[in-house]
Amino acid sequence: MDSLTQAVLGAGIQGVMLGRHQGRKALAAGALLATLPDLDVLIDYGDPVSGMINHRGFSHSVFVLTALALALTALFRYWRPSPHYSARRLFLTLWLVLITHPLLDAFTSYGTQLWWPLRPTPTSWSSIFIIDPFFTLPLFATVAAAAIVGLPRKARGALCWALGWCAAYLALSVGAKSAVEAKARQDMDRDGIAVSAMFSTPEPFNIVLWRIVAKADDDSYIETVRSMFDTGPSESIRRPLNTALADLLPESSRLAGLRWFTDNWLRYDDIDGRLVVSDLRMGLGGGYYSFRFEMARRTGPEGRWAAISPVYWPGQRGTEHLSAVLRRAWQSTPPLPLAQWERNMTQPPAPAALP
Repeated sequence: MDSLTQAVLGAGIQGVMLGRHQGRKALAAGALLATLPDLDVLIDYGDPVSGMINHRGFSHSVFVLTALALALTALFRYWRPSPHYSARRLFLTLWLVLITHPLLDAFTSYGTQLWWPLRPTPTSWSSIFIIDPFFTLPLFATVAAAAIVGLPRKARGALCWALGWCAAYLALSVGAKSAVEAKARQDMDRDGIAVSAMFSTPEPFNIVLWRIVAKADDDSYIETVRSMFDTGPSESIRRPLNTALADLLPESSRLAGLRWFTDNWLRYDDIDGRLVVSDLRMGLGGGYYSFRFEMARRTGPEGRWAAISPVYWPGQRGTEHLSAVLRRAWQSTPPLPLAQWERNMTQPPAPAALP
């Protein structure tokens, strides 16, 4: 999630747990501690693919953060012991502030390495967008009010209610995800489409409108946009994954890492002799995806692929269509022009934009 959400979540937790004795300091300390795991963005891994698959890595590990909570507890108890709360309560507070950061991240579609240094596919429950005002604003308003009035009993009670809303909203998002996936499967079964895997994610800023990507058995995928309020068919496109292009690429550790990190939700395109790899999990859909990388180029008279150090593909992100996407959450007409957007997938950018 975004840094503001993580900060107010940490502030709310520490305010509830230690605010009676620490006062407003609990809010500030919780906010700072909760943003600590995202300092890994300051590490330069050399290329955007390596940066992507290593973000939310060791700094988001439940093992690392539990050890950090233990170390901070011992440090604080040694330097600033408090007669008002026990070491157990201090550890539980610090652990909750730290551990809820990667757990909340795991509800997004990006992928979080909760079990680092173990290497299962990064966790991505994908039921909430990385920025969701319906989740964040009630908690932000409550924390801001507590920062103004202090943390008497009523203020701590209000923080409890705000944290309860956050938990309920996450549960609601999981229920919405299950419902839209079930409906999408019914539609594909009706159309005789054999689905081997499915991934769904909410569109920006809400849990009403969802994008569902399903892999078929013929190396293609079906992308559907569905609102919780849809009563009829939803817009859908079917496009090739082109995995044969990647099979022609010499062994690439970065491509292998990207496949692992995304659980292989990738599409490949040959655009003017450049191999462009798109992460289908994140973006508005159609031709607009958040992470696209150029990873190889055709060389020599036989046109074989040669791996390159990955670079971002300078395509469009589709931010100019956000208003249409938000409107689609509540209105089924006009439908989103997925087929029109999809043409952007294979369009080369302007020559000045190419590396």
